[in-house]
Amino acid sequence: MKIASFNANGIRARMPVLLKWLEQDAPDILCIQETRTEDRDFPRKPLEEAGYHCTFRGEKRFNGVAVLSRIPPAAAGFGFLDGDERESARLVCVYFDRIAIVNTYVPQGQDPDSEKFLYKLEWLSRLKRYFEAHFTPGDALIWAGDFNVAPEPIDVYDAKALQGSIGFHPKEHRALSEIQSWGFIDVYRQACPNDRSFTFWDYRIPNALKRGMGWRIDHIWSTACVAEKLKRAWIDAAPRQWDKPSDHTFIAAEFDF
Repeated sequence: MKIASFNANGIRARMPVLLKWLEQDAPDILCIQETRTEDRDFPRKPLEEAGYHCTFRGEKRFNGVAVLSRIPPAAAGFGFLDGDERESARLVCVYFDRIAIVNTYVPQGQDPDSEKFLYKLEWLSRLKRYFEAHFTPGDALIWAGDFNVAPEPIDVYDAKALQGSIGFHPKEHRALSEIQSWGFIDVYRQACPNDRSFTFWDYRIPNALKRGMGWRIDHIWSTACVAEKLKRAWIDAAPRQWDKPSDHTFIAAEFDF
C-alpha cells in the first residue's frame, strides 16, 4: 500500500500538478490539505475519472481536507467528534478493512506571541485527546498531513536562526512530542534517519527551493504495528518545480500490507 500527503494550497488551482502526480506515482491513498474550496465546488469528477474515490470536507478560501483512495472507505468521520463541528474542515478520518487513516491540517499559528499560536497549541492538545478517545496504540493507524511543525533541527534549513519561530518553537515541539509519545512513529525518519529533505518552501523567500531553504512540516506517522511493515518512505521535490506549484510537495510511504 502506497500512501502520500500533499498540501495543495488550493486544490482547484493545483489540479494539473495533482493529476500529473497521481498518474505518475499512482498512490493507493492521497491525503490532501488546504483544499480551500466549498464541498459543492470540489473537483471530484476529474479525480474520479483518474480512479479515485473522494472523501472531503471544505470551506471557502480556507482550510479543507480530502482523502483520495482507490477503494471507498468503509466509514469516515470529520473533526474531533466531540460535538464541535468547527474543526471538521481540518481533520478527516477514513476507515478501511485493515487500517484507519487520519488526515489533518494543523493550524499554522501565525506568530508565537499571537492568540492563533495558543489556538494551535490547544488544537494539538485536542488532537491527542481525540487519539486517546478513539484509538489505542495497538491499532493499525496512520496519521498524515500538514502538521505545521518541523520536529527536529534536521527538518529545517537553519535550526539556529529559526529556533523559537513559528513551526519550530519549543512549545510546538512539546505538544507534538506528547502526541508522538502516545504511540506514533515518524515513518519518514525511520526510513531516512539522516536525510535532510523538505516538504515546504515559502513563496516569500526568493528561490527558496534552489537555495535549500525549506522545512519538513508535512508528515506520515503510524503506530508500531504499521511502521514495522514499512518498505520505504520518500519526499518528491520535483512537483515544486512544475508550473503553478503549491508551496508544498508530496511526501509518501509504502507499506507491505
